[in-house]
Amino acid sequence: MKTYFLELRQIAHSRLAVGAVVLLALLSALSVWTGLHAVNQQRATLERIAASHAHDHAAILATQLRAVSKTGSAEAGAVGYYLPHLTVNPPSPLAFAAIGGRDLQPSALRVRILGLQSQLYESESINPELAMPGRFDFAFVLVYLTPLFVIALMHDLVSSEREAGRLRLLASLPKGAADTWRRRVGLRYGLLWLAALLPLAVGAFIAGAGVTGFGQIALVATLYLAFWFGLAAWVAARARTSAGSAAILLASLVGLTMILPTLADAGIARLSPVSKGVELALAQRQAVHSAWDVPKMETFEKFFRTHPEWKDTAPVTGRFHWKWYYAMHQAGDDAVAPSVAQYRASMMAREDWTARAGLLLASVNVQVLLHRLADTDLASQLAYHDRIGAYHTQLRQFFYPYLFEERPFTPSDAAKLPVYDGSAMKGTLATGQLLALAVLALLLLAAGLRTLRTVR
Repeated sequence: MKTYFLELRQIAHSRLAVGAVVLLALLSALSVWTGLHAVNQQRATLERIAASHAHDHAAILATQLRAVSKTGSAEAGAVGYYLPHLTVNPPSPLAFAAIGGRDLQPSALRVRILGLQSQLYESESINPELAMPGRFDFAFVLVYLTPLFVIALMHDLVSSEREAGRLRLLASLPKGAADTWRRRVGLRYGLLWLAALLPLAVGAFIAGAGVTGFGQIALVATLYLAFWFGLAAWVAARARTSAGSAAILLASLVGLTMILPTLADAGIARLSPVSKGVELALAQRQAVHSAWDVPKMETFEKFFRTHPEWKDTAPVTGRFHWKWYYAMHQAGDDAVAPSVAQYRASMMAREDWTARAGLLLASVNVQVLLHRLADTDLASQLAYHDRIGAYHTQLRQFFYPYLFEERPFTPSDAAKLPVYDGSAMKGTLATGQLLALAVLALLLLAAGLRTLRTVR
């Protein structure tokens, strides 16, 4: 233990080392605070939307029910047409650590029982100002900035001893030298681990993420730090000078966190092209609009293919009927269903290729892992769309008996409207990606420590 204190005092005498540890702690704390602030803003926005929606919903429903009472007959079709229903995708407890795509995709959407696909994708827009640089969150600090502090503490690990003339003395004691290198690497590793993760632990406590949530992110960060300490130890053992060691490590940082991921992203984009979601909305609307010019039975035939339970209801003989109108919208959704499936498959293919790239690129792998843990990745957005689709189906199934059987729609029926479950989802730990990161990090750390033992 005394030896550890001596080594710690040696690190404490280095202004560069102390400054690096303090600065990393400050940056980590700032990123956690920024993430918590962003998530709180999103929750506050969702609360304002919910309050405004509740007011609109009540006013529209009251208006439609008053109209019904005047005519003495139900207008379930009009209620369904004008009445919006709010869906929300609140942030998970770990979203503050990796904001991911939450800034780019809508987290609230009001739907009606009209065609779903046009409602889903007409609001598909991204914020270009945030899409380019990304958020300053813990994931950013861990992936891009923490390696800089590893380099600051490790680049002269061996060369400083060589330049001070103490390296031969260390090398003359094989076991002592190996223990010394492990001890020095371990101390630096521990200091940076604490500087990076203590603010995260505080943030996880404030966000209510729990010990498990913090532990999963800490495990990813621990392995990523091991990867960079292994690489830094290997380079430090091989380089002849501190400047040379720093240059090699900085080049590795640029290559592994910027150049290679950018090339991989460009290759994935070329390998798996994805059309724009707004094109699906336009196609669905075109299918609906063209249905006004075709015989009603032709529209109903398309509708009855997916809803055969209503094929024996009374035919439409007049110029307009709400059930014909909603059959048009559903037929429009069915017409673009193959394109929607292909669009989603293309997006997931990109996600899968990104995960495969992460098997070799630790920086990409860590981002994949953190965004999945925080439930802020593409899978989260598609899952939100699935929940909207399931709710939209509930709404349609609720209104169809009133439309096809021409039942009266009363205030007591309005109280039975399906309610959307707006609870926050939790992310998952991608065990395959974690295992790949662990293998890569531990192999590199073992190689680095082994190389240090051969330093002479």
